[in-house]
Amino acid sequence: MTQAASREDYLELIRHLNELAYQYYVLDEPLVADAEYDQLYQQLLALEGEHPDWVSSDSPTQRVADQPLDKFHPVQHAMPMLSLGNVFSDEELQDFVERVSNRLGKAGMDPGTIDFSAEPKLDGLAVSIRYEQGQLVQAATRGDGTTGEDITANIKTIQSIPLSLRGEAVPAVFEVRGEVVMPRDGFKQYNQWAAEHEEKVFANPRNAAAGSLRQLDPKKTAQRPLAFYAYSVGVVEPPHEQTSHSEVLRWIQSLGLPVNHLNQVVQGAAGCAAFYQHIGQQREALNFDIDGVVYKVNDLAWQEALGFVTKAPRWATAHKFPAEEATTVVENIDVQVGRTGSITPVARLQPVTVGGVTVTNATLHNEDEIRRKDVRVGDTVFVRRAGDVIPEVVKVVLAKRPVDTQAFAMPSHCPVCDTPLLRIEGEAVWRCPAGLTCDAQRKESIKHFASRKAMDIEGLGDKLVEQLVDAGLINTPADLFQLRLSQVSGLERMAEKSATNLLAGIEASKDTTLPRFVFALGIREVGEATALTLATHLQTLPAIMAADTDALLALPDIGEVVAQKIRQYFDNEDNQAVIQALVDAGIHWPAIEVPNESSQPLQDQTVVLTGSLSRMTRAEAKQKLQALGAKVTGSVSAKTTLLVAGEKAGSKLTKAQQLGVRVVDEDWLLQQ
Repeated sequence: MTQAASREDYLELIRHLNELAYQYYVLDEPLVADAEYDQLYQQLLALEGEHPDWVSSDSPTQRVADQPLDKFHPVQHAMPMLSLGNVFSDEELQDFVERVSNRLGKAGMDPGTIDFSAEPKLDGLAVSIRYEQGQLVQAATRGDGTTGEDITANIKTIQSIPLSLRGEAVPAVFEVRGEVVMPRDGFKQYNQWAAEHEEKVFANPRNAAAGSLRQLDPKKTAQRPLAFYAYSVGVVEPPHEQTSHSEVLRWIQSLGLPVNHLNQVVQGAAGCAAFYQHIGQQREALNFDIDGVVYKVNDLAWQEALGFVTKAPRWATAHKFPAEEATTVVENIDVQVGRTGSITPVARLQPVTVGGVTVTNATLHNEDEIRRKDVRVGDTVFVRRAGDVIPEVVKVVLAKRPVDTQAFAMPSHCPVCDTPLLRIEGEAVWRCPAGLTCDAQRKESIKHFASRKAMDIEGLGDKLVEQLVDAGLINTPADLFQLRLSQVSGLERMAEKSATNLLAGIEASKDTTLPRFVFALGIREVGEATALTLATHLQTLPAIMAADTDALLALPDIGEVVAQKIRQYFDNEDNQAVIQALVDAGIHWPAIEVPNESSQPLQDQTVVLTGSLSRMTRAEAKQKLQALGAKVTGSVSAKTTLLVAGEKAGSKLTKAQQLGVRVVDEDWLLQQ
């Protein structure tokens, strides 16, 4: 192409390059050699350099953004990204198919032998990608299914994901769901490169994919060998005309998006079981990690008739592979000190590969658990990764136990600060009561404070927290906000640029919300939901700190134990001093808006939820009721004024009817 090329020539070159990418990444049928593609790409760069006003949003050159993000922003999914139920045996699979068949029969349908769309369950990160007028406009992680994180800039760097859809009949709005993975060969090559350049080496391809998509700088994501496979659609406007899931998958592929080539339509439980065995036999030879297979009722009308239960569809399930197990030897047993002083015994193992990951440690949970399994130093044990993630000791091979082994005894003093340990009656866990004067608890508390769901301090990882504490630079979370550049840049592997970025992340974290701040304090028994309850109902930090036990017990879902823990925390003078130092450092949040009475028709009413909801989760329903002013409780009593009854409402519905309590359904709640 010469310098006299027109803009039409430029657009044709884009179209040609995108077609080559589709053939290569989606159809796996490359039309040209890599060298020829590179030559065409260089021509495109040259044209855009000469005519910057020509640059089109679907040009392959626009995949990598120039500027890093400052943080990831939340995205509310237009349609929830649901999770799946699980089956683990042929018997459970048969039960699932029978439930589907029976439910369809009750709905007046005669399913006979049911067709299922079967596919490998990829072990990566679920994402949703939204196209408008055929152009990629947004991508988000699954998150909690309702809200994810905006990763649009990073998704655009994945070559197999088109920036614009193919074909003429492209919907005005098209949302595709799928899995981002790092292929095994790319994972191996990347880790080799990372080791040579002293970069982070990932434990497995799933962690690598997730970590790559959470890079604030898209240029870094672009360097990672990621792939994407679509498995369903979300919002589509106007609605699509396909009548089966397999037709939807073919349609997705025709629009230019990759779909896994191993997907099949199978018949009945026998067909599903055969597919499971077939994929299991191929598992080790595949170029991507899988942890099972997924079955979906193929007929979309039947899917609609079957509906949903809580967060999962009734028309689909995941058939998980057995957790991979291996045997190894316990070389030592020591204990770790957690954020709240909990003492957890941990088995140190001879390195063994389980599920493709080298395992050297496995939790033994608590004193009761270690006694039940009778794990000893020198024992040969079976180890598995629970849920293919967390290593755990399954059992001891007693036939291989050395004759001189001794039963493990929990220490009497904290291994870090030597404070005598306590075990409260009724609890399974021993604790160190030293609080922040114990180095281990200090480190874990600061790690929690900086974590994503708390203050979300960018750049402050676990190892850096340990360095800062060990160097005597911080003793409480408040000390983070007094750090100076000269102090941080003097730490090991912390150049001035990294130190500057860390201090910027600490400064940015000052702009937060009251629920996040309360959660970040690390009060025992106070998770995200309880922190939200405290902030929503008490509205200010002073009010939360001053609330007595009776006031706390009056709040939704706060019982006596939780109320006592909250009161104990705020009564502690050391904790009060840390909170004051944090506020003095400039941490702030917007005021909690007080709902007006007109928007709270359920003010002062006590509401109970029961049964299964099909269009919202229990948490979503509870949140909506609370926003309407209701106090949501778990049991029906004389104080109950309203019962929201879903499907299969049982004894609570019966009791409510006996007490004359008003009963409404999910439709009523959605209309409020």
